[in-house]
Amino acid sequence: MTNLSAPRFHDEDAAREHIEASRWPNGVACPHCGSVKVRRMEGKTQAGMFLCNDCRDKFSCRTGTVMERSHVPLHKWLLAIHLMTSSKKGISAHQLMRNLGIGSYWTAWFLAHRIREAMTDDSHKATGGLGGANKVVEADESYVGGKAKNRAFKEPAPKKAVVTLIERDGRAKSFHVANVTAKTVRPIIVTNASRASSLMTDESMIYPKVGAEFANHHTVNHSANEYARLGGYAHCNTAENFFSILKRGITGTYHSVSEAHLHRYLAEFDFRYNNRTGLGVEDAERAARALKGAEGKRLMYNQPR
Repeated sequence: MTNLSAPRFHDEDAAREHIEASRWPNGVACPHCGSVKVRRMEGKTQAGMFLCNDCRDKFSCRTGTVMERSHVPLHKWLLAIHLMTSSKKGISAHQLMRNLGIGSYWTAWFLAHRIREAMTDDSHKATGGLGGANKVVEADESYVGGKAKNRAFKEPAPKKAVVTLIERDGRAKSFHVANVTAKTVRPIIVTNASRASSLMTDESMIYPKVGAEFANHHTVNHSANEYARLGGYAHCNTAENFFSILKRGITGTYHSVSEAHLHRYLAEFDFRYNNRTGLGVEDAERAARALKGAEGKRLMYNQPR
């Protein structure tokens, strides 16, 4: 557990020192040119700034991160990262606004989206994709959104399709797709999962062709109330459990998620799942990983995607 009374959550200088230590554990380096010939600038107006002696550019621990050009104090950034990474079902922008004492909902909303950008992780591709030899990857699709019975005029609920790939006892990666078809789902599966894996799906006809490209492909027939077979080896229950957390978060915490931003919310839930307690990652380490993920990324206010 994280001590929320720690200085970095309340004192700006302590927060700056914490972020600098995270970003430059081996000494400060210029994010513009990579030079280590830098010096800390003096004076209150230059607090936290460095000057590169090679390229002569100024920078701070915010430069080249999702925090760049943000006026939100650093200690509030750290607290927001902790709250978002430790809340299993997420935390709304309104709640962040109240907890952090931020004066504008839109500032809190943009802050949350920039943290979600820091949570976005495609490192599984560098290791050959999810799964691998003698490993199992489950693929399943679901739909998130409001219910028609809750709409004033009983119009069709604006459901959005989500496809998730998930390793047994491992990582997950989720994608929003406009339509769930073999044509749209196959590229997602083959580019994000190792074909040396055993693929587990339900009986949907979008999977047989792509399943033939994997080491093994087993299905369960949900329409016949079959949820596991082969002694419990063949099932999609891991993906179903992931969807239950995702839907509870979207319905109970966020209430409404626009299609333009759904991929960011999926990245948030993927991140917490991939850095869960069951894998030996506690709150403090999860927040530290999100802070490292903030490096080398930018998200502008006019970037909906």
